[in-house]
Amino acid sequence: MDNRSEVRDFLMSRRARVEPEDVGFARGADRRVPGLRRGEAAALAGVSVEYYARLERGAIAGASEAVLDGVARALQMDDAEREYLYRLAHQAAGAAAPSRRAGQPAQPWRPSPSIQWFLDAMPSAVAMIGNGRTDLLAWNPLAAALMDEMLTTATTTPPNFARFIFLEPVARRFYPDWEQIAGINVAQLRTEAGRDPHSKPLHDLVGELSTRSDHFRTLWGRHDVWEHQSGVKRFHHHAVGDLALHFNGLDLVGHAGTQLTVLTAEPGSPDHEALLLLGSWASAGRTTAEAIRASEQRNPPARPAG
Repeated sequence: MDNRSEVRDFLMSRRARVEPEDVGFARGADRRVPGLRRGEAAALAGVSVEYYARLERGAIAGASEAVLDGVARALQMDDAEREYLYRLAHQAAGAAAPSRRAGQPAQPWRPSPSIQWFLDAMPSAVAMIGNGRTDLLAWNPLAAALMDEMLTTATTTPPNFARFIFLEPVARRFYPDWEQIAGINVAQLRTEAGRDPHSKPLHDLVGELSTRSDHFRTLWGRHDVWEHQSGVKRFHHHAVGDLALHFNGLDLVGHAGTQLTVLTAEPGSPDHEALLLLGSWASAGRTTAEAIRASEQRNPPARPAG
């Protein structure tokens, strides 16, 4: 990833997103570009128009924390976007050298026995370990049951969420909020590109998806970034139906770029019952048809009117 072009595209995309009326400027009839003008962004950031234009051309090396904070505030960046801007500035200044030489392949990450034991010790929660490239590196039995279709359709080792989301048609049924999930996934990849700009596997993945998916290519061009922390994700599993699970992302100390994600449901809730049903289906090795019948008993289909 070229640092100067990434800085330019990132800042321009953030500026285009800010509505002038929201920050005290009149839109006017002569505004030809979306969002703020450069002069307006410069005024909000507290820098000259000339200096802001230099930043937006990618000359961000040497920018002070005060300037970066001013730009982030002017362009209404959230915490993930602010962190991404700081990373770009540090890389431009050579202050954050990559963890390995450019082009040098990373060693594949594998869970230690104790980490796998830890995952397997959570019988009523989905537990998965992934990286910023959205590879699925390790999981427990309940995660294997939830991600059954991703694991069975995977064409790479390790399985990859981005490939599943954008290249497997079944993903659109599995994720009821597919558009949102797709945007988050691409934003995670963009965030990882800022953390490790010399990753060849990441470059290869982005290149592959850009070639094979028009939707991915459009989302990648938005330059959104996102930190996987917590929230709710909805699924429609082929065996047990709908689930809405709360997720929390936990960084693994000593394993850079690797995160444990745990998905749970409130005890006693319908989603928790569905999660238990999923675990029973997985442990008993029931067929899909049997599991669907169990799901229909839990959520009987609506009868037609009349």
